Amino acid sequence: MIPIQEIKPKSPETPLRCIFLADSHLIDERDAHYQDLLQFLFKIKGRDAERERSRDARQCALPGSDMIIDHLFILGDFFDFWFSRQGRIYPGFMPIVDRLIHLKKDGVTIHFCEGNHDFLMKPYFSRILGMNVYEDWADLNLGGRRTLIGHGDLVDQTNRRYLFLRKILRSRSFFFLQKMLPLSVLWALARKSSLASQELMGGAQDAIMAKMVAFAEERFREGYDAVIMGHCHKPQLQEFAVAGDTKTFVTLGDWIAHYTYLLYDDHGFHLLCYHEEGKRIKLDME
Repeated sequence: MIPIQEIKPKSPETPLRCIFLADSHLIDERDAHYQDLLQFLFKIKGRDAERERSRDARQCALPGSDMIIDHLFILGDFFDFWFSRQGRIYPGFMPIVDRLIHLKKDGVTIHFCEGNHDFLMKPYFSRILGMNVYEDWADLNLGGRRTLIGHGDLVDQTNRRYLFLRKILRSRSFFFLQKMLPLSVLWALARKSSLASQELMGGAQDAIMAKMVAFAEERFREGYDAVIMGHCHKPQLQEFAVAGDTKTFVTLGDWIAHYTYLLYDDHGFHLLCYHEEGKRIKLDME
Protein backbone atom coordinates (compact mmCIF):
# COMPACT_ATOMS: atom_id res chain seq x y z
CA MET A 1 0.00 0.00 0.00
CA ILE A 2 1.53 3.31 -1.11
CA PRO A 3 0.85 6.23 1.27
CA ILE A 4 -1.07 9.06 -0.40
CA GLN A 5 0.75 12.40 -0.47
CA GLU A 6 -1.10 15.69 -0.46
CA ILE A 7 0.27 17.95 -3.19
CA LYS A 8 -0.52 21.52 -2.23
CA PRO A 9 0.23 24.98 -3.60
CA LYS A 10 2.85 27.11 -1.87
CA SER A 11 0.15 29.46 -0.69
CA PRO A 12 -3.58 28.81 -0.11
CA GLU A 13 -4.31 32.01 -2.06
CA THR A 14 -2.81 30.64 -5.29
CA PRO A 15 -3.90 27.73 -7.53
CA LEU A 16 -1.79 24.57 -7.59
CA ARG A 17 0.58 24.39 -10.55
CA CYS A 18 2.93 21.47 -11.30
CA ILE A 19 5.20 20.37 -14.12
CA PHE A 20 6.00 16.74 -14.98
CA LEU A 21 8.77 15.60 -17.31
CA ALA A 22 10.85 12.47 -17.96
CA ASP A 23 13.49 10.79 -20.09
CA SER A 24 16.06 13.45 -20.86
CA HIS A 25 18.93 10.92 -20.46
CA LEU A 26 21.43 13.64 -19.64
CA ILE A 27 25.11 12.84 -20.15
CA ASP A 28 27.09 15.72 -21.63
CA GLU A 29 26.26 19.37 -20.98
CA ARG A 30 27.36 20.15 -24.55
CA ASP A 31 24.46 18.10 -25.95
CA ALA A 32 21.70 20.18 -27.52
CA HIS A 33 18.90 18.54 -25.55
CA TYR A 34 20.83 19.10 -22.29
CA GLN A 35 21.08 22.83 -23.05
CA ASP A 36 17.41 23.03 -24.06
CA LEU A 37 16.34 21.39 -20.81
CA LEU A 38 18.59 23.70 -18.82
CA GLN A 39 17.04 26.73 -20.55
CA PHE A 40 13.59 25.37 -19.80
CA LEU A 41 14.46 25.02 -16.10
CA PHE A 42 15.67 28.61 -16.07
CA LYS A 43 12.22 29.71 -17.29
CA ILE A 44 10.63 27.96 -14.29
CA LYS A 45 10.33 30.05 -11.15
CA GLY A 46 9.21 29.29 -7.63
CA ARG A 47 6.72 31.47 -5.84
CA ASP A 48 9.44 32.66 -3.47
CA ALA A 49 11.56 34.12 -6.26
CA GLU A 50 12.02 37.76 -5.36
CA ARG A 51 11.34 39.22 -8.81
CA GLU A 52 8.13 37.20 -9.15
CA ARG A 53 6.50 38.51 -5.96
CA SER A 54 4.64 41.31 -7.71
CA ARG A 55 3.33 39.17 -10.57
CA ASP A 56 -0.20 37.85 -10.85
CA ALA A 57 0.32 34.24 -9.69
CA ARG A 58 -2.78 33.11 -11.55
CA GLN A 59 -1.27 33.83 -14.94
CA CYS A 60 -0.12 30.61 -16.64
CA ALA A 61 2.93 31.76 -18.56
CA LEU A 62 4.28 30.00 -21.62
CA PRO A 63 7.92 28.95 -22.15
CA GLY A 64 8.64 32.25 -23.86
CA SER A 65 8.36 33.87 -20.42
CA ASP A 66 8.61 32.68 -16.84
CA MET A 67 6.43 29.88 -15.48
CA ILE A 68 5.61 30.03 -11.78
CA ILE A 69 5.06 26.57 -10.29
CA ASP A 70 4.76 24.84 -6.93
CA HIS A 71 6.05 21.34 -7.75
CA LEU A 72 8.41 19.80 -10.31
CA PHE A 73 8.04 16.04 -10.87
CA ILE A 74 10.85 14.23 -12.72
CA LEU A 75 9.68 10.74 -13.64
CA GLY A 76 12.87 8.84 -14.29
CA ASP A 77 15.81 8.63 -16.68
CA PHE A 78 16.48 12.30 -16.13
CA PHE A 79 20.15 11.30 -16.06
CA ASP A 80 21.51 8.52 -18.26
CA PHE A 81 23.20 7.11 -15.17
CA TRP A 82 23.59 8.14 -11.56
CA PHE A 83 26.23 7.35 -8.96
CA SER A 84 27.37 9.75 -6.25
CA ARG A 85 29.46 9.52 -3.12
CA GLN A 86 29.81 11.91 -0.18
CA GLY A 87 28.28 14.74 -2.18
CA ARG A 88 30.44 14.16 -5.27
CA ILE A 89 28.51 13.83 -8.52
CA TYR A 90 29.42 13.41 -12.17
CA PRO A 91 30.86 16.83 -13.19
CA GLY A 92 28.74 17.05 -16.32
CA PHE A 93 25.58 17.04 -14.20
CA MET A 94 26.53 20.04 -12.07
CA PRO A 95 24.83 22.78 -14.17
CA ILE A 96 21.48 21.00 -14.12
CA VAL A 97 21.73 20.03 -10.44
CA ASP A 98 22.70 23.59 -9.50
CA ARG A 99 19.55 24.83 -11.23
CA LEU A 100 17.40 22.32 -9.32
CA ILE A 101 18.97 23.47 -6.06
CA HIS A 102 18.16 27.07 -6.98
CA LEU A 103 14.56 26.15 -7.81
CA LYS A 104 14.19 24.49 -4.43
CA LYS A 105 15.46 27.65 -2.74
CA ASP A 106 12.86 29.61 -4.74
CA GLY A 107 10.08 27.47 -3.26
CA VAL A 108 9.65 24.71 -5.85
CA THR A 109 9.19 21.26 -4.29
CA ILE A 110 11.16 18.77 -6.40
CA HIS A 111 10.22 15.11 -6.72
CA PHE A 112 12.19 12.32 -8.44
CA CYS A 113 10.87 8.93 -9.51
CA GLU A 114 13.83 6.66 -10.15
CA GLY A 115 14.13 5.22 -13.67
CA ASN A 116 15.88 2.25 -15.17
CA HIS A 117 18.93 4.44 -15.86
CA ASP A 118 19.06 6.62 -12.75
CA PHE A 119 18.59 4.96 -9.35
CA LEU A 120 20.35 4.93 -5.96
CA MET A 121 19.38 8.61 -5.87
CA LYS A 122 18.28 8.95 -2.26
CA PRO A 123 21.75 9.41 -0.69
CA TYR A 124 22.29 12.61 -2.67
CA PHE A 125 18.94 14.09 -3.65
CA SER A 126 17.00 13.15 -0.52
CA ARG A 127 19.55 13.09 2.31
CA ILE A 128 21.82 15.91 1.11
CA LEU A 129 19.51 18.16 -0.93
CA GLY A 130 16.19 17.44 0.84
CA MET A 131 14.27 16.57 -2.32
CA ASN A 132 11.71 13.77 -2.59
CA VAL A 133 12.82 10.48 -4.18
CA TYR A 134 10.49 7.57 -4.98
CA GLU A 135 12.05 4.23 -5.87
CA ASP A 136 8.99 2.73 -7.57
CA TRP A 137 5.60 4.50 -7.51
CA ALA A 138 4.14 7.55 -5.79
CA ASP A 139 0.47 7.99 -4.91
CA LEU A 140 -0.63 11.63 -4.95
CA ASN A 141 -3.70 13.67 -4.10
CA LEU A 142 -3.30 16.18 -6.90
CA GLY A 143 -5.95 18.85 -6.57
CA GLY A 144 -8.49 16.26 -5.49
CA ARG A 145 -7.44 13.77 -8.17
CA ARG A 146 -5.93 10.52 -6.89
CA THR A 147 -2.89 10.21 -9.15
CA LEU A 148 -0.34 7.42 -9.58
CA ILE A 149 3.08 8.41 -10.93
CA GLY A 150 6.19 6.40 -11.76
CA HIS A 151 8.80 5.88 -14.43
CA GLY A 152 6.87 2.99 -15.94
CA ASP A 153 9.60 0.35 -16.25
CA LEU A 154 7.69 -1.90 -13.83
CA VAL A 155 4.57 -2.08 -15.99
CA ASP A 156 5.74 -5.03 -18.10
CA GLN A 157 5.92 -7.88 -15.60
CA THR A 158 6.60 -10.39 -18.40
CA ASN A 159 10.12 -9.04 -19.04
CA ARG A 160 11.81 -11.34 -16.52
CA ARG A 161 15.36 -10.56 -17.68
CA TYR A 162 14.93 -6.87 -17.04
CA LEU A 163 13.12 -7.34 -13.72
CA PHE A 164 15.95 -9.62 -12.53
CA LEU A 165 18.58 -7.06 -13.53
CA ARG A 166 16.60 -4.29 -11.87
CA LYS A 167 16.43 -6.25 -8.62
CA ILE A 168 20.18 -6.91 -8.67
CA LEU A 169 21.13 -3.29 -9.39
CA ARG A 170 18.96 -2.03 -6.54
CA SER A 171 20.12 -4.65 -4.05
CA ARG A 172 22.11 -3.97 -0.90
CA SER A 173 24.93 -6.14 -2.30
CA PHE A 174 25.25 -4.00 -5.43
CA PHE A 175 25.08 -0.82 -3.34
CA PHE A 176 28.13 -1.89 -1.33
CA LEU A 177 29.90 -3.29 -4.41
CA GLN A 178 29.69 -0.01 -6.32
CA LYS A 179 31.11 1.83 -3.30
CA MET A 180 34.32 -0.20 -3.67
CA LEU A 181 35.04 1.25 -7.14
CA PRO A 182 36.54 4.70 -7.72
CA LEU A 183 33.84 7.08 -8.90
CA SER A 184 35.69 7.85 -12.13
CA VAL A 185 35.72 4.15 -13.01
CA LEU A 186 32.08 3.75 -12.01
CA TRP A 187 31.00 6.68 -14.17
CA ALA A 188 32.91 5.29 -17.16
CA LEU A 189 31.33 1.85 -16.73
CA ALA A 190 27.89 3.40 -16.30
CA ARG A 191 28.14 5.27 -19.60
CA LYS A 192 29.03 2.04 -21.41
CA SER A 193 26.33 -0.02 -19.69
CA SER A 194 23.56 2.40 -20.67
CA LEU A 195 23.08 0.73 -24.06
CA ALA A 196 22.84 -2.70 -22.43
CA SER A 197 20.00 -1.48 -20.24
CA GLN A 198 18.13 -0.17 -23.30
CA GLU A 199 18.51 -3.51 -25.07
CA LEU A 200 17.16 -5.46 -22.10
CA MET A 201 14.08 -3.26 -21.93
CA GLY A 202 13.28 -4.18 -25.54
CA GLY A 203 9.96 -3.72 -27.31
CA ALA A 204 8.64 -1.16 -29.73
CA GLN A 205 7.03 2.06 -28.47
CA ASP A 206 3.55 0.97 -29.54
CA ALA A 207 3.86 -2.38 -27.72
CA ILE A 208 5.05 -0.68 -24.53
CA MET A 209 2.30 1.91 -24.86
CA ALA A 210 -0.38 -0.79 -25.15
CA LYS A 211 0.84 -2.38 -21.91
CA MET A 212 0.85 1.00 -20.20
CA VAL A 213 -2.72 1.73 -21.30
CA ALA A 214 -3.86 -1.66 -19.96
CA PHE A 215 -2.02 -0.96 -16.69
CA ALA A 216 -3.66 2.46 -16.38
CA GLU A 217 -7.13 1.04 -17.02
CA GLU A 218 -6.61 -1.40 -14.15
CA ARG A 219 -5.59 1.46 -11.86
CA PHE A 220 -8.67 3.43 -12.91
CA ARG A 221 -10.87 0.54 -11.84
CA GLU A 222 -9.08 0.61 -8.48
CA GLY A 223 -10.08 4.24 -7.97
CA TYR A 224 -7.25 6.29 -9.45
CA ASP A 225 -8.22 9.38 -11.42
CA ALA A 226 -4.93 9.80 -13.29
CA VAL A 227 -1.85 7.74 -14.16
CA ILE A 228 1.32 9.51 -15.33
CA MET A 229 4.45 7.72 -16.56
CA GLY A 230 7.60 8.17 -18.60
CA HIS A 231 9.79 5.41 -20.04
CA CYS A 232 8.22 4.78 -23.46
CA HIS A 233 9.45 8.15 -24.88
CA LYS A 234 6.13 8.64 -26.70
CA PRO A 235 4.02 11.64 -25.64
CA GLN A 236 0.38 10.78 -25.14
CA LEU A 237 -2.59 12.10 -23.17
CA GLN A 238 -5.81 10.11 -23.24
CA GLU A 239 -9.03 10.46 -21.31
CA PHE A 240 -11.22 7.50 -20.37
CA ALA A 241 -14.79 7.37 -19.08
CA VAL A 242 -14.99 4.95 -16.16
CA ALA A 243 -18.24 4.58 -14.21
CA GLY A 244 -19.29 8.07 -15.28
CA ASP A 245 -15.99 9.71 -14.27
CA THR A 246 -13.26 11.08 -16.51
CA LYS A 247 -9.86 9.46 -16.00
CA THR A 248 -6.55 10.73 -17.43
CA PHE A 249 -3.64 8.68 -18.75
CA VAL A 250 -0.36 10.39 -19.68
CA THR A 251 2.99 9.26 -21.02
CA LEU A 252 5.36 12.19 -20.92
CA GLY A 253 7.43 11.71 -24.06
CA ASP A 254 11.07 12.75 -23.72
CA TRP A 255 13.63 15.57 -23.98
CA ILE A 256 15.57 13.96 -26.82
CA ALA A 257 13.14 13.91 -29.74
CA HIS A 258 9.88 15.47 -28.48
CA TYR A 259 10.80 18.02 -25.77
CA THR A 260 7.44 17.52 -24.08
CA TYR A 261 6.24 18.15 -20.55
CA LEU A 262 2.96 18.03 -18.66
CA LEU A 263 1.51 21.07 -16.94
CA TYR A 264 -1.11 20.62 -14.25
CA ASP A 265 -3.06 23.70 -13.11
CA ASP A 266 -6.58 24.59 -12.00
CA HIS A 267 -7.79 23.88 -15.55
CA GLY A 268 -6.49 20.30 -15.58
CA PHE A 269 -3.69 18.53 -17.48
CA HIS A 270 -1.96 20.03 -20.54
CA LEU A 271 0.67 18.12 -22.55
CA LEU A 272 2.92 20.76 -24.09
CA CYS A 273 5.97 21.07 -26.33
CA TYR A 274 8.83 23.35 -25.32
CA HIS A 275 9.95 23.99 -28.90
CA GLU A 276 6.50 25.20 -29.90
CA GLU A 277 6.16 27.87 -27.23
CA GLY A 278 3.97 25.85 -24.93
CA LYS A 279 1.40 24.79 -27.54
CA ARG A 280 -0.48 21.59 -26.93
CA ILE A 281 1.10 18.79 -28.92
CA LYS A 282 -0.77 16.96 -31.66
CA LEU A 283 -1.79 13.58 -30.26
CA ASP A 284 -2.34 10.37 -32.18
CA MET A 285 -6.08 10.31 -31.60
CA GLU A 286 -6.66 13.91 -32.72
